[in-house]
Amino acid sequence: MSATIIETNTRPFNQVDVDTVTVDIIENALRNAREEMDAVLFRTAMSPGIREQGDCFPMIANRDGKMVVGQFGSFIYGFTEAYNEQIEEGDIILTNDPYMCNAAVSHLPDWIVLVPIFKDGRHIAWSAMFGHMSDNGGMVPGSIPIRANSIYQEGIRIPPTKLYKKGELQSDVLELILHNVRTPQWNRFDLNALVAACRTAAKRCVEIAERFGDDVFHTTMNIMLERNYQAMKVIIETIVPQEPRVFEDYVCDDGVGCGPYKIRCKMWREGSKAIFDFDGTDPQAQSSINFYLNEEMFKMFFGSFTINLFDPQILFNDGFYDLVDVRIPEGTLLKPKFPAPLSGRTHALGRIFDVMGGLLGQSAPDAINAAGFSDSPHLFYSGYDRKGEWFQLFQIGFGGIPGRPVGDGPDGHSLWPGFTNVPNEFIEAYFPLRIETYATIPDSGGAGLHRGGNGLSVAYRFLVDGRIAIHDERWLTYPWGVKGGEPGMRSTKRLVRGDGSEQWLPAKCEDIEVKAGDLLYFNTWGGGGWGDPLERDAELVHADVERGLVSVAGARRYGVVIGAAGVDAGATAALREKMAAARTDGGLFNFGGTIEEIKARCEAETHLPPPLAPTF
Repeated sequence: MSATIIETNTRPFNQVDVDTVTVDIIENALRNAREEMDAVLFRTAMSPGIREQGDCFPMIANRDGKMVVGQFGSFIYGFTEAYNEQIEEGDIILTNDPYMCNAAVSHLPDWIVLVPIFKDGRHIAWSAMFGHMSDNGGMVPGSIPIRANSIYQEGIRIPPTKLYKKGELQSDVLELILHNVRTPQWNRFDLNALVAACRTAAKRCVEIAERFGDDVFHTTMNIMLERNYQAMKVIIETIVPQEPRVFEDYVCDDGVGCGPYKIRCKMWREGSKAIFDFDGTDPQAQSSINFYLNEEMFKMFFGSFTINLFDPQILFNDGFYDLVDVRIPEGTLLKPKFPAPLSGRTHALGRIFDVMGGLLGQSAPDAINAAGFSDSPHLFYSGYDRKGEWFQLFQIGFGGIPGRPVGDGPDGHSLWPGFTNVPNEFIEAYFPLRIETYATIPDSGGAGLHRGGNGLSVAYRFLVDGRIAIHDERWLTYPWGVKGGEPGMRSTKRLVRGDGSEQWLPAKCEDIEVKAGDLLYFNTWGGGGWGDPLERDAELVHADVERGLVSVAGARRYGVVIGAAGVDAGATAALREKMAAARTDGGLFNFGGTIEEIKARCEAETHLPPPLAPTF
């Protein structure tokens, strides 16, 4: 079963010789078109999650569906394999159901628009983009229910559907979809923006083909993919060993009292091919933390991670996919069986990056990152404002990025490099709350030669009664440190009621009633540290203290004593000598203890009881 592209012009494309200058011109034109997709989207979308935060992923692919430029890797292959219909010029396809498109998208709030690009009756390329909608219906505002035990509870499921047929909007289909969401106006504008962005890319592709010729355009896309293939081949042969490496990390809990859930991966190389086998990963969860990980999507994660780590000048695209083999057992946390819930998949998604870092770092310890790509935390706040109108906030929080071989991890940054924070002024103007604190948390980044990035503390003062939900991770397990670096601080959520009473909230909770005047401290995790903290320049530690990133007491984790005049050189030398003599070899990774040890001290350290071991 697969899609059939209907072409009125069936003349085949020819591979032709294209000089390097022309390849570079077309490559940069396609890059610009991809950037223009974002520009169009951000100027026409309505929801803050897309317009302000950038929760969207654009791409331009060749006629076979392989991404040539973009951000998230090609999801067209999974879609075309699952879509058993004809596709004609002017058609625009919409879907959001992971089970209907081979996990081309991984949860229902992500609505994906796919546009086949035609020129003179021939199919020459694809443009596509998906954006996270503020609401998708379902049992809770924001459509990411923690307690869901079926995807049917998570909102409207849109199978691959022609939103436009031969250029004509299917308005009855659109109205039926929008009838099932809580924010129909936002969704309508955001969907129109996705369509406009994809049409813009289509127009640019046709212009490039008109300027240089169809065969040159077609050949150049293949050359761009081949360039990526050859570059990634060298990287894989360099960093992926033939001897198997194994790494395990954990999703802390499932939001309903059980955890942690293990993600296990074994990596090795056969020839030039990297193999990733997730055998040993825990079975699927009862709640919504399952992540239906499309094999092509994991290849994208691997390529993005390695290219940015080893050679950022390489154009990221799908050319290298034949060099990677991904094996994910069915019925596990990463390939659950229908109708398992999927809405909270962000936690396992974030952990995949930490797992890759742990795997690759064992073979190249000088290039290893610590942990800290740990999650994409969410806050939901909904209710009726003082005018009696419904409001619904969905905001993505940022944590600490891990310490790296090249330097400190950024403070308060998103898992996704393209995401930006929503300006506090925007939030306060459009929603009934006030942000009283927006600051990094001193000492939350793991100490190291290169410090882990600090997490963020955001204090939300609610101005009207409503309900909140929180989705976050790394509250039980630590963002681990490497090469002598210390783990980062864990996340916490504390609600201070108007009467002064305090309530420590779980990292995953929903339907929490808040009153006007209540204050939520939303604190995210810090990144793990890289390298021996005793080797960090004492003056650099002092500079961190001056900037409020490290406290005076926290400086002692680096063996640095800060006095009234700055670094006390004599006391620092003595403290570092004492700390060095007392230490033992902790190995490459510092997890902050075993799972059993972490659970044993959980309540004393987090104010929350440890989760129960899951039963499968």
